[in-house]
Order: sequence, then structure tokens, then C-alpha cells
Amino acid sequence: MKELIEIEYIRKHVLYQECYRRLQKAEEGRIFCRHAMEHFIDVARIAWILNLEQDFRIRKPVIYGMALLHDIGKYRQYEEGYPHEKASVEIAEIIFQDLPALTFTEEEKQGILTAIQSHRVQQNVCIDQAKNTNLSDILSWLLYTADKKSRACYSCLAEKECNWTIEKKNMEIEI
Repeated sequence: MKELIEIEYIRKHVLYQECYRRLQKAEEGRIFCRHAMEHFIDVARIAWILNLEQDFRIRKPVIYGMALLHDIGKYRQYEEGYPHEKASVEIAEIIFQDLPALTFTEEEKQGILTAIQSHRVQQNVCIDQAKNTNLSDILSWLLYTADKKSRACYSCLAEKECNWTIEKKNMEIEI
């Protein structure tokens, strides 16, 4: 139950709620991938599965917190042309300041922030050596991978109109 509380601190934070509302308003009528709670939770669940499969032993609140925060600044990209990964990091830093002290360790916070900042760049973590890799690199790999796998381009009605390259699109169900 404690894990749920940690994530709810983020989701219920006044700044998170405001940013989420602005993001949903900015994406009204968008035919391409949307950045709603379903996307955030899909990313979290896929990252959690990858975490379990690779035996990284990262705590569930770290993965879910990272997923909830990774695109929360996207509305600023729409409104101002400001890169959403930078905006999301700035928002996460403010939210982290308001969280109870025992929610995340400093290493976990830094890992989340690093992963959010780099989630649009393919991560080349050698899974076989991940136990010797720092938390930031593992979280970055998990977030990038889960974010891409969460997109069902193979069944999207707007896939032909999407400006993503074919290499970036998720065109098959991966197991």
C-alpha cells in the first residue's frame, strides 16, 4: 500500500494536476499518439515488466513515478516550442521538493530526472552487464524502451500521416 501512496503524491500534486489539465487541453482533437494517463500507465507497466524480466530490482514507485512524469511537460512544447523533456524535468524537480522525505532516495530522484531528460534518445545499455550499470542508465533504458513499446503504431488509424520514421514506429507486437 505504501507504493500506491508514493505514486499518488505525484498524481495528486497541484502542479502535476495543472500540467496534466493543460496537456489534455493542448491535445484535444489530436489524431496521433496522445499523452494521457493511459500512456503514462502503459509506459509504467511495460517498464515494470522489463525490470522484472531483467532482474534489475528497481522499486515499483521509482518506475511508476518516472512514467507519470516523463511527458508531463509536453504542453509547453505545444504552447511555447520548449522541449518537453526539459519541461518535464523542471516540473519533476518542483514536485520532488514537495514530496515527503522518505518517498525517493536522492539517487532515485536523480535517476528519474536523467531518464526523463534522455527519454527521446535511444539508450544502449548492455543488459548482460546492467547489474554493474548505474541506476540512471538503467532507468533511461527502461523509460526509452517502454515509451516506444507502448505505442501501437501497427494499429493506429493515423499511422500513414505520422511523421515518425519507420525505424521509430512500433510496427509489430513484441513479446
